[in-house]
Amino acid sequence: MTATLDSTDLALVPGRVLLDEVVGVRGPWSTVVAAGDVLTIVDLHGNQAVDTLVYDAHDHTARYSAAATVAGQGNLFLTTGSVLRDADGGPLMTLVADEVGIHDTVGGACSQESNTLRYGHHTKHQHACVENFLIEGAKWGLGKRDLVSNINFFMNVPVEADGTLGIVDGLSAPGKRLAIRAERDVLVLVSNCPQINNPCNGFDPTPVRMIVTRPRGA
Repeated sequence: MTATLDSTDLALVPGRVLLDEVVGVRGPWSTVVAAGDVLTIVDLHGNQAVDTLVYDAHDHTARYSAAATVAGQGNLFLTTGSVLRDADGGPLMTLVADEVGIHDTVGGACSQESNTLRYGHHTKHQHACVENFLIEGAKWGLGKRDLVSNINFFMNVPVEADGTLGIVDGLSAPGKRLAIRAERDVLVLVSNCPQINNPCNGFDPTPVRMIVTRPRGA
């Protein structure tokens, strides 16, 4: 199974393994990825959304900008070759390999408030991505004002011609991977999405695996 395979076999960009961790069901995660190193994200069981934010590790005011990223590539969706940019257009990370083909930039992160609005007050108690970001971000001195529109890796959010968004079954499958290379030292903040009210996680959140490698010769 993918969960038990050696990290050197799973990493999409070969190299020395610096980190190999499993993010638990509904849990947060973070790490600093040094410039030139590559983070491989493994969708262990398939159809699991991985909400992600990226910050300059030395200046958290320089952070992922959905607007600059979309404008820079002329495409709403991320795949191989997509550059994650800050508000000034500076590159933070580059998606260098992708086994899924489409990743969302516009669906945002679920919160207890949005759950209540969309699915009813009975969902108020449910843990959500914004809470994960706040819990994990606090370890790095980040607060609510530091949260911006995030990436949803592995999440399928089609956009209709009239601008209507949909959250539908994902395109990923067990063991599917993507790899993003740090273009500078970056802090990567993740919420392994706990949403159970729409199909973004197949109504059954599952773990994901994070592997950081330093490519040979780097």
